Amino acid sequence: MTEESAAMTSHRPYLLRALYEWIADNGMTPHLLVDATRAGVQVPLHAVKEGRIVLNVADRAVAGLEMSNELIRFSARFGGVSQSVSVPVGAVIAIYARETGQGMALPEEIGDDSGHESGIAGLPQDAPARPSLSAVPSDPATQDEDGGPDKGPDAPGPRRGGHLKVVK
Repeated sequence: MTEESAAMTSHRPYLLRALYEWIADNGMTPHLLVDATRAGVQVPLHAVKEGRIVLNVADRAVAGLEMSNELIRFSARFGGVSQSVSVPVGAVIAIYARETGQGMALPEEIGDDSGHESGIAGLPQDAPARPSLSAVPSDPATQDEDGGPDKGPDAPGPRRGGHLKVVK
């Protein structure tokens, strides 16, 4: 098998459509959590909080819902005003049922560096990269004399000086 034939399309849109159907079939209200800082996201700016937006995508809440392999589009009312919404599939962080919270947080696509530019006026163009976790070596200053962890601030031990300097 060649490298070209091994490349597959993204599984994200298929997961989204399947989970949407599962949530709706169970009489629940499907919601999408979207990274509004991603390129191509078109949502009402006033509804964005901390770079994210939660969208109710239930049949009764939207009109003309289209879930393609690249884009989710629909019209919805925000503050009583009908507006068009367009969300690239890669900007969807999770899909879940409002009533139970059941659903799925979608994994990042491998090699998905695209789209941390804002598609919304007023949001920063250089959104910070997502933090990653890594092991940190133990600090000798936080260990007791036997090499074990320090027992807290009341435990006896060497006192460290502050790193700030008083300037008058």
